[in-house]
Amino acid sequence: MLLYIHIPFCDSKCSYCAFNSYVDKFSLREAYMNALLIQFNSELLRFNVSTSNPIESVFIGGGTPSTIEPSLYRPLFEMIDPYLKKGCEITSEANPNSATREWLEGMFELGVNRLSFGVQSFNNGKLKTLGRAHNTEHALKAIQIASAIGFKHLSIDLIYGVKGDTKELLKSDISQAFILPIDHISLYALTIEDETVFEKIPEIAKEELELTQWLFREIISHGYEQYEISNFGKYRSQHNMGYWEHKPYIGLGSGAVGFSEHHRFYPSTSVEHYIQHPNETTSEEIDFTALLSEKLFLGFRSCIGVDKTILNKKQIQQADLLCQEGMLNQHNGRYFNRDFLLADEIALRVEGF
Repeated sequence: MLLYIHIPFCDSKCSYCAFNSYVDKFSLREAYMNALLIQFNSELLRFNVSTSNPIESVFIGGGTPSTIEPSLYRPLFEMIDPYLKKGCEITSEANPNSATREWLEGMFELGVNRLSFGVQSFNNGKLKTLGRAHNTEHALKAIQIASAIGFKHLSIDLIYGVKGDTKELLKSDISQAFILPIDHISLYALTIEDETVFEKIPEIAKEELELTQWLFREIISHGYEQYEISNFGKYRSQHNMGYWEHKPYIGLGSGAVGFSEHHRFYPSTSVEHYIQHPNETTSEEIDFTALLSEKLFLGFRSCIGVDKTILNKKQIQQADLLCQEGMLNQHNGRYFNRDFLLADEIALRVEGF
């Protein structure tokens, strides 16, 4: 059982961002955090959460969680605490410019033990291109302070595949990352989403396969395991792993998504409507074909792999053929992808039979 908490407030809207986030609704923060309490109380029943069926990991994402002061998080943390598994991984995203020492200390006191910083780059020119509100100094300072406070696990996001990226620029980014007190890097290729600033200039996204392959090799050579196409760690995020293993998860907040067996649950994407009706969700039934497709794509994009028992006879034959071709490995009844960059192609080849 996982818990995702969505914070839809942002101090700026990045040019590539298509998430449910707003820069003009800060006056609603307190009411919003109170609405989360109401929804969580309802989700306890839907997901049958108890001390014998506890929450294994928590992830606070956004938006920008660091725009909410720790005192507003406290009632929610007090409510979820009895249902947390011992040693529960509790992650919060943070923007370097809003993750002040006071905010970091407050979240640490509440029990957050992992932070994911939206760094994206240590190059000020590239940060400006991406529409980020922070600079390199903000990022370095926030990470160092978080480490000094005592956060056990620190992660950073980096973006590549941006027009103007060179091997020298990317090498500078990851070289800076390697000397920081972090144990995880999430590496994302820039993608153009609808209703974003970059939708009007799609040429800003320019991924080059050879450069991507080099970047992956460089990060792996410094002791970071690539355990999913975009995630490298000396530590594996338990929350990430839970998603790829298809564990049930509660989606708390406006624009969040919940999942249980064959259903997804969607609270309102309107912050105002959510505050007035926090228990109101729409549900979607996921049929067998769609669920199988998800398991194939997530499994082949990560270290989770794909369980042989979910495949039909022809799909098993195709997977065995891919093993013979050296594209897959088979171990203990599961198929594992050897090159995550080929994940989508492999999933389509297996699914098509």
